[in-house]
Amino acid sequence: MTRSIDYGNLMHQAMRGLIQNVLTDIARNGLPGRHHFFITFDTMHPDVEIADWLSDRYPGEMTIVLQHWFAGLDVTDEGFSVTLNFGDNPEPLYIPYDAIKTFVDPSVEFGLRFETQFDEAAEDEDDEGAPMEEDAEPEEKSTRSEAEVVSLDKFRK
Repeated sequence: MTRSIDYGNLMHQAMRGLIQNVLTDIARNGLPGRHHFFITFDTMHPDVEIADWLSDRYPGEMTIVLQHWFAGLDVTDEGFSVTLNFGDNPEPLYIPYDAIKTFVDPSVEFGLRFETQFDEAAEDEDDEGAPMEEDAEPEEKSTRSEAEVVSLDKFRK
């Protein structure tokens, strides 16, 4: 049996780690300058914790913004929790990294997109994702989020 390097999984881990590091810094020190984040996630992921009315309103995916007001940002190895204001109603959310579809900081034109690579032939084996070049604009995707797509060249000045 031939062993190979699983670049898709390694990239997946690295990108989730980057998000964890950024959010950990924000939890400790706050948002610097004009930085803010648009985070799109799969509301149907089994480990996502959001109010029922939010999952009813956003049955596939939801984009949150961490910018002017957020509270209780707590970052762990598996995901993060935060309280956001929805029409003057503070709501706690828990989002595992595996549920994230896009992570964008438009203040510096940086973005990550996690694409699903679904191969029916590999369905019975471990699913592996391969990175592909894509833009980092949030958009509706499949509810599975195991592989990723990132192109940083577009965001370099």
